[in-house]
Amino acid sequence: MSVVNISCYKFVTLDDREALRAGLKARCDALDLKGTILLAPEGINVFLAGSRAAIDAIVAHLRADPRFADLVPKESLSAAPPFRKMRVRLKKEIITMKMPLIRPEAGRAPTVAAARLKQWLDRGVDDEGRPVVMLDTRNDYEVAAGSFEGAIDYGIGVFSEFPPRLAAHRGDFAGKTVVSFCTGGIRCEKAAIHMRQIGVERVYQLEGGILKYFEEVGGAHYRGDCFVFDEREALAADLQPAAGRIHR
Repeated sequence: MSVVNISCYKFVTLDDREALRAGLKARCDALDLKGTILLAPEGINVFLAGSRAAIDAIVAHLRADPRFADLVPKESLSAAPPFRKMRVRLKKEIITMKMPLIRPEAGRAPTVAAARLKQWLDRGVDDEGRPVVMLDTRNDYEVAAGSFEGAIDYGIGVFSEFPPRLAAHRGDFAGKTVVSFCTGGIRCEKAAIHMRQIGVERVYQLEGGILKYFEEVGGAHYRGDCFVFDEREALAADLQPAAGRIHR
């Protein structure tokens, strides 16, 4: 497999998005990359595929901008690019929640790394002995591909449905440690901030999402595959395209 696929994001104020879009599109085209970059006032979200050299070059290009210097892409390999075009798009949000007061740049919710989460799930409790609840913040068709064992999900069709569903179940988390998770970290980061804002006491976000968990500890406590928004459609715990295809 010769194609390197990366995904990464960062919540950071972008007030030069038109110029940024033009520069990134030109650089990606020159490197023959395929994929999508989303630019919003709240930050950047990147999904790209290309040769090893091209991916290393675009990551270096991004990190040369001080705002993106700490980007840490998640990687997987495939036999062919899972994208047909190269697009750099301007959006209102890099993930649509319709909660404008949630600004991750101003302060993140606490994170839990994959290895530590696995330890918690092995024991069933966190380091302080609290029961651990996994909360899936993804849409219903993504959850259908696979999720953590016993995870709670609200059967949402779009992420903007998450806040009202959560509000109806806020009391379910009393005395427990809640770990929000999603594919790559972006949705569960917003979700964790929102949970803290509405008074859920012990909330963590899974650092790097399911894909980073797969990369660092494999598929322990996870059942099925992870839906991805490209032509591979789902990845197994070894980060290879899943055998069965998932259709939305």
